[in-house]
Amino acid sequence: MSLNLNQVSLLQNVTRYWNNRAEGYSRHNQQELQSIKRLKWQQLLLAHAPKKQNLKVLDIGTGPGFFAIIMAQAGAQVTAIDATSNMLEQAKYNAAQAMVDIRFVRGDVHHLPFADERFDLIISRNVTWNLSEPEQAYKEWHRVLKCGGNLLNFDANWYLFLYDEQRRRAFEQDRASTIRLNIPDHYADTDTSAMEAIARKLPLSRQLRPHWDMNALLNIGFSQLMADTRIGEFLWDDEEKVNYRSTPMFMIVAQK
Repeated sequence: MSLNLNQVSLLQNVTRYWNNRAEGYSRHNQQELQSIKRLKWQQLLLAHAPKKQNLKVLDIGTGPGFFAIIMAQAGAQVTAIDATSNMLEQAKYNAAQAMVDIRFVRGDVHHLPFADERFDLIISRNVTWNLSEPEQAYKEWHRVLKCGGNLLNFDANWYLFLYDEQRRRAFEQDRASTIRLNIPDHYADTDTSAMEAIARKLPLSRQLRPHWDMNALLNIGFSQLMADTRIGEFLWDDEEKVNYRSTPMFMIVAQK
């Protein structure tokens, strides 16, 4: 299945947006790598990884490489893919600083350039909400995952507030809370109008998740699924919990 012209244009807009944000997003990842979050995330990913030697991991939408780096540090053979060239440049720099060997690939995560049943573990963070064809992407991820392998997806209902007035008020309350508590607003340095314009064209902005994802993954053929809608309470620091109170992170674990 190929993307139509509207989907191609949307993908280009998403890619352009994240190209522009690559340097700032990389600074955030670098801070994570130097904090307790590195160990927290690494332990969580390993807890849900197949227990085997020479673990083959695919990091989808790697961005500046945080997931890829912490899994390489754990001894996994890591391939990382992203559609955004600037993000990949940041990821390569960060990997070099961490002195880990990762195979970086530029490509469309809707159509992966990998053979069937190639990976033991697929990991992804804050990627699926950006996709123009999320069900097609999930089918591809299922294709390249080995039988018995796991998909770990972390995301949130980032822009559902565009279609829900109660969620809009909660989002605005988060912004007010950052001022009241005198902490940085994580949306202050982003082009929110540009991202909201893109989000209105993305199909998952309208869907209640992870409910949508769980149904889609079952229909695609994943055999065992688990969702944790409170995982952010373990992984996020206090500043993040204030910023994203209205958009809690969820974790999906899906076994093929």
